[in-house]
Amino acid sequence: MTTHNTSPLAGRVAVVTGASSGIGAATAKRLAASGARVAVLARRADRLELLAEEVTQAGGTALALTVDVTDAQAVRTAAERVAAELGTADLLFNNAGVMLPAPVEELPVEQWQRQIDLNVTGLMNAIGAFLPQLIAAAADKGVADLVNTSSIAAQNLFPNFAVYSGTKAYVTHLSRTLRAELGAKDVRVSAIEPGIVGTELQSHVTDAGAQEWLEGSKQEMTWLDPEDIAEAVNFLASQPAHVNLQQVTIMPTRQPS
Repeated sequence: MTTHNTSPLAGRVAVVTGASSGIGAATAKRLAASGARVAVLARRADRLELLAEEVTQAGGTALALTVDVTDAQAVRTAAERVAAELGTADLLFNNAGVMLPAPVEELPVEQWQRQIDLNVTGLMNAIGAFLPQLIAAAADKGVADLVNTSSIAAQNLFPNFAVYSGTKAYVTHLSRTLRAELGAKDVRVSAIEPGIVGTELQSHVTDAGAQEWLEGSKQEMTWLDPEDIAEAVNFLASQPAHVNLQQVTIMPTRQPS
């Protein structure tokens, strides 16, 4: 008889950025349910505390750290706390991000910069802070995971989403290149590319055309839930050490592209 381990991530230490809502919060809960000790990072302290409390009440272990990932020093300090309080991180889910579509000819330079700062620089700050721990953990345990949230926009063309799409193309190509570089050290690297997921991202959209498109899509299809992405991240991290899913594209069944 085959038995399935209900705690496939027991003994592992997971870090989730952008954890105060949506995909980040759902993934933190899912990884904790699989046995990982979880550090949750985001800017909103109240949301993080509630999330950590929810994880603890469900029998898990969570550490809430209020951090803006665009602040490199703050992320490094958070990494030191994770190592000291939970142990060496062996799973980083790099999920903090923002989506601010607008016609490029409107020259919304502040929105461009905000997306680049969070989706690219913030991502690199987290990698810079936690990669030494991932490499050390992999040397010790034989496996560590770096999972980055990209988007279907990294592959396909969505008018008015040029800068957002560009940041996500960066994430996907970076992930593939890092996988080639870090695989020899037993650090697996994966990019998750979701289609439309019902999260707070849509509430940040101010462009009327993009809002109309999003609303229309809601009538045409059932959007993904954050829990759907959380399940995928959990699946990636639960694979045998020699198995690395490089790129996972997750789409609503009715979303054509």
